[in-house]
Amino acid sequence: MFPSIRNLSRMSSVIRNVWMLQKSPDMVKISIRHIQMSQQLCKSKDRKKEQKKPAKVEINEDLLREHTKYDVLMGQMQKALENLKEEYIRNISLRSAAGALEELKVKVDGKEHKLQELGQIVRKNPQVIVINLSGFPQTIPAVLTTLQKSGMNLNPQQDGTTLFVTIPPVTKEHRENLAKGAKALFVKCRDTIRTAQNDTVKKIKRSSDISEDDSFSIQHQLVALGDKFVAEAEKIHEIKHKELLGEKK
Repeated sequence: MFPSIRNLSRMSSVIRNVWMLQKSPDMVKISIRHIQMSQQLCKSKDRKKEQKKPAKVEINEDLLREHTKYDVLMGQMQKALENLKEEYIRNISLRSAAGALEELKVKVDGKEHKLQELGQIVRKNPQVIVINLSGFPQTIPAVLTTLQKSGMNLNPQQDGTTLFVTIPPVTKEHRENLAKGAKALFVKCRDTIRTAQNDTVKKIKRSSDISEDDSFSIQHQLVALGDKFVAEAEKIHEIKHKELLGEKK
């Protein structure tokens, strides 16, 4: 049986190295030194990569509660996440169902009202939703504005005190517009979380009642908390993004 091409290549390499050792041992020493240096360089790069990995920060709730308004901060960050989820359910949907319209908030005279509180919402057929605002006709301009700016690609038509809302087809452009709206809401949520985090960090930096070590530790813990909530918001956005564009989860 004839040796394979790979084995022939290895045999050739061995013969060549033996020949080099006999003819020029200095060259072999240089090659060995070069290999050793390359191995050391690779090990050095691996160590640097390991050093770049952020160390896990342990959250000391007792310490944070002692020097910050911990529960208030957690509430602000959690509320930002809940608002993101609600906005996605209410305003970022492929289908403008009657249920989604019912939860839309309409601002009237400085106060917010759910659309279902202002009018009767019924589905005329699979493509059209009818909103009867005869009970509060003065709210029609505000309702029209809310529907148009809902992010659901709606173009309501008015007939007296009744609005007819046609459900738009699910086109690629519509999907992409919804995805942009979802991204904008995620950025808003992320910024809200970071603002709450940074405001607390600034207060800690200005405080003269905390030791330098505790101040340093608290600041790192606050950033870690912010990272945790932002990461959760990113997951929520990623799921919604794939849903809107029809990508596999």
